[in-house]
Amino acid sequence: MNVLWIMADQLRWDYLSCYGAQHIETPHIDRLAAKGVRFDRAYVQSPICGPSRMSFYTGRYVRSHGACWNGFPLRVGEPTLCDHLREAGVTSTLVGKTHMRADLEGMARLGIAPESLVGQRVSECGFEVFVRDDGTNAATDKNRHAEDYEQYLRDHGMGGDTPWEEWANTAIAPDGTKKSGWLLETAPLPARVPKAHSETAWLTTRGIEFIESQGDSPWMCHLSYIKPHWPYLAPAPYNDMYSADDLPPVNQRAGEHTHPLMQAWAETRICKSFARKHVRDTVAPVYMGLIKELDDNLGRLFDYLETSGRMQDTMVVFCSDHGDNMGDHGLGEKDLFFDCSARIPLIIYDPRRAADSTRGTATDKLIEGIDLAPTFQEFLGGPPKPHVFEGRSLMPLLEGAEVEWRDHCISEYDYATRDARAGVDVKQEDARLVMVFDGRWKYIHVETMRPMLFDLQSDPDELHDLGEDPAYAREIDRLADLHFAWARRHHTRITRTPEIIETMARTREPEGIYIAYWDQQELEAHGLKMPPHITG
Repeated sequence: MNVLWIMADQLRWDYLSCYGAQHIETPHIDRLAAKGVRFDRAYVQSPICGPSRMSFYTGRYVRSHGACWNGFPLRVGEPTLCDHLREAGVTSTLVGKTHMRADLEGMARLGIAPESLVGQRVSECGFEVFVRDDGTNAATDKNRHAEDYEQYLRDHGMGGDTPWEEWANTAIAPDGTKKSGWLLETAPLPARVPKAHSETAWLTTRGIEFIESQGDSPWMCHLSYIKPHWPYLAPAPYNDMYSADDLPPVNQRAGEHTHPLMQAWAETRICKSFARKHVRDTVAPVYMGLIKELDDNLGRLFDYLETSGRMQDTMVVFCSDHGDNMGDHGLGEKDLFFDCSARIPLIIYDPRRAADSTRGTATDKLIEGIDLAPTFQEFLGGPPKPHVFEGRSLMPLLEGAEVEWRDHCISEYDYATRDARAGVDVKQEDARLVMVFDGRWKYIHVETMRPMLFDLQSDPDELHDLGEDPAYAREIDRLADLHFAWARRHHTRITRTPEIIETMARTREPEGIYIAYWDQQELEAHGLKMPPHITG
C-alpha cells in the first residue's frame, strides 16, 4: 500500500462543490469524495502556512514542535512523520511545497553538515526531495525554493533572472507593459505563462512522473501545490473564467468588531485592503479560477491513477494547509480562527475493502490536521506512537467503526510578528491565541485580554462575539477549563514509549540499584539478588 497526500495552499473548504459551494464546480475533487470519506469539520493546528504544515508533518501541536510562525525553523531532533515511516521501511518523498526552514544553527551545534544525508533530511522535514517548490521572488533568496520550476520555464523559452516571478507571476497589460502579480489590480490579467506550463500543471506532471518511477516498494508522496495561494494570478482561461457576479455574498458583521484585538487587526493594511468591495470583487474571481485550474489538473492526476491501476493500492488524501479570509469578517489573507481560515477540506480515499462501507459518506467528527500522521503510520504498517503523535488515527472512521472520539479540537496562533500586536501594545511573549472548538462553541483564549466566544449553532457565520456577555460565563469557564487541561498535558515526554514506562514502574529501579532494603532476606523476598561479585 502507498499514500498520495495532496495538499493545496490557502484553499477554503467552502469553495468546493462537494462541500456545498454553489458558486463554483469542482467535479474532480467531488469525484474523489464520492470514492472516499469527506470530513466536514477538520481544523488546522494554526491558520498560517509554516506552523500548520509543521504540525501536519510531525503529528504534534504547535506548542510541542515550536515552529510557531513562517520562517521559524523546525528544531533539529524533532521527529517527523517521514522519520517514523522510514523506520517502517517506507520512503516519504516531496513533490512541491513544505514551507520548511532548516535549523542551521542547531545543525552546526551538533556538527551536522547540511549537505550530508542526515543534513538533507533534517533540512527537509525528513522528506526525500523529488521536487521542492515554495516559490521565489529574488535570485538571492536562499530560503525559498523554485529552482526546478525555474529551470523548466527556461527550458521552454521563458527565461530571466527569476522566471517564477517574471512568467508565472507577471502579466501583460493591454498597453503591452508588464504588471506584477503582487499588485492586486493585476489579478484579472492572464499570467504570462501558458496554462500548460503553469506551476499547478507542472507540479501535477511531476507528481505523475514520480509515481511512474516507483516499483513495488511502499511509498508516501506529498504532492503539495503552491496555489491558490497568492499572488492571485492565473493563466488564461482561468484568469477571467469568473466575475464578481459569481461570488458568494461577503460574510461581514454590521459595525466594527467589539474585541480590541480584532479592532487592531481590522486596521492593518491587508485587512483594510480586502475590506474594500472592489478589491474582493477583483481578486476573489481569480482565486476561484486558480481553484478551477487545480481541480482540472487533479482530474488529469486521478485519470492517471485509475488507468495505471494505482487507485487499487494507494490511499489518496486531499486537504489544504488553511483557508483564506477573502474579505470575510473584514479580513484579508489567512489568520485567526474563523471557519474561512482555520477549517479545511479533508477527503480520504482508502482502497482497502475494509473501507468499502464508508465510500461516498461524510462525517462531522472533529478532526485535527495532526490526525493524518498517525493515520499514515497505521495504514503503512508502522507501530503506534502515542507518546509522540498528539493526533489520532482516522483508520477506524474510514472503516465505519463506532469509536469514542474527541469532543473538542485545538488550534493556536502566535501573532508576535503581526502588525496588530502594536495596536494593542502586547509584549511578544504574550501575543498568543488558542482556539477551543467543541462543535458548537468556539472559544478563543487571548492572553492578557478577554476571550472571544462564538455560538456556531445560532450564529454559523461567526458574526457575534459573546465573550463579554455575562450570560455566557458558564460556557466560557467550561471551555477555559478544556484549554487549561490541554495545556497541562505531557507533550515533551517523547523518548520513552508507554510500554517502557510501565516496565519501569513495575521494576522500580534500574538493574543493580537497591534502594531502601534492610537486609539480604528482604531483598530476596522481592525476587532480587545481589550479583555474585558482591555476595561472594
